Amino acid sequence: MKKIKTPTILFFVCCSFLILSLVWFSWVNSPVCSNDCQNKIFIIEKGEGLGEIAQNLEEKELVRSSLAFQFVAAKLGISRQIQAGDFRLNPGMSLEEIVQELTLGTLDRWITLIEGWRREQMVVEMTAELEGEESLFNQVEFLNLTKNLEGKLFPDTYLIPREADAQKVVNYLMANFDKKTKDLGVNQQTLVLASIIEREAKFAGDRPIVAGILLNRLNSGMPLQVDATVQYAIATQRCFPDVSSCDKWWPESLTKEELRINSPYNTYLYTGLPPAPICNPGLASIKASLNPQETDYWFYLSDGEGKMHYARTLEEHNANIERYLR
Repeated sequence: MKKIKTPTILFFVCCSFLILSLVWFSWVNSPVCSNDCQNKIFIIEKGEGLGEIAQNLEEKELVRSSLAFQFVAAKLGISRQIQAGDFRLNPGMSLEEIVQELTLGTLDRWITLIEGWRREQMVVEMTAELEGEESLFNQVEFLNLTKNLEGKLFPDTYLIPREADAQKVVNYLMANFDKKTKDLGVNQQTLVLASIIEREAKFAGDRPIVAGILLNRLNSGMPLQVDATVQYAIATQRCFPDVSSCDKWWPESLTKEELRINSPYNTYLYTGLPPAPICNPGLASIKASLNPQETDYWFYLSDGEGKMHYARTLEEHNANIERYLR
């Protein structure tokens, strides 16, 4: 019996492996669905890695192999170009077509609205994110619709359709506010106080204490003397009507002249709460306004790092100013 040489065996094994690899790759690159294929909405969350995206695609039966998806994305050099958002994908698409589709643009836009932003800051962000030929979002319409909704435009990260108009965007924000606060018993006074707390206290742990101090002042008839309300009044005068060009919605250093600005939001001149919220607070500030911490503090200040320093008397407060702000 003639002995088969080792090189011949290796050649046969290599050829078989190559053929099997080509067959496998041809199979995994083929569409999962061959006829009557229905579109599916596929969502990529912010921060998801390529492996997680690939696994989700396989589980949703949009690709045959998560490993092959990662290989093709790396081969085409577009692994880092895949975007967060939602996509309309069809299982009748090939693997390579799906990889390419995930880099071309999403149906929706992820938009993050920051806690403590006023509605004009929100509209500038949304205008930038939703701009394009398909955009129906109108900045002026949004500002008109939200004229009396400051404080209820809940700050969060939203997945907004690119074709959403201003009314639809407002509906998203309001629905989220209702969902997050439905069991809290929130009223207008709560929101006004929460909006001040949001701007005044950087850290969540300070917010119930600041809430208690502000209520101490309110209950005693003492002016609140809150810089954030004056900042709101100044920016309102300075930044309208062209809100897109405003770069100082919250001016940090207030002059003596600015502290005398004639506005119902100037809590140095007028006692009581301002007539409406000065921003859109997050949940921690809303809860702080509903559950203030009782203390014998009457004053507070925030240093350059946002750390809060409290005082029981004006003398202690002035000492803190000298120590932490000068």
